[in-house]
Amino acid sequence: MAVAVFMRRYWIAAALNGSKLSVELILLRNRLFGLLLLAILLAACNSQETAAPLPTLPPEVAAGKQLFQVHCASCHVIEGDTVIVGPSLARVAANAGSRVAGLDARQYIELSILQPDAFLVEGFDNLMPSTLGKQLTGEELDQLVAYLLTLE
Repeated sequence: MAVAVFMRRYWIAAALNGSKLSVELILLRNRLFGLLLLAILLAACNSQETAAPLPTLPPEVAAGKQLFQVHCASCHVIEGDTVIVGPSLARVAANAGSRVAGLDARQYIELSILQPDAFLVEGFDNLMPSTLGKQLTGEELDQLVAYLLTLE
């Protein structure tokens, strides 16, 4: 408000000097100054929305991911067709349900962990430790399977 009063007084003083050019320059400067104030006000009041947070994994799946990193990631990858020791687990959730007749994806994955020699993927030897199912608690097995079922 004080700036507007100052600008009006300045304009009146310039107008009293009778210089038409200086009055036009003052009006132009006032308009530019007003636009600048408007831009600053809009920038200060900008209600820019923040980006949506990345989805977090449910606790059971997050725990399963950690178990995978500890027990499985040294032999299995979860992206692409890369082979370290065992087959890639990319899209395991999508493929597991059709590997053995009568078993859904969850059952197939559970049995593959508990009895690794039960279902060997063609081209791979039985190198998976048979003790993994005994090392995991029932809750950990459920968590690991829940994570693997997200790999579609």
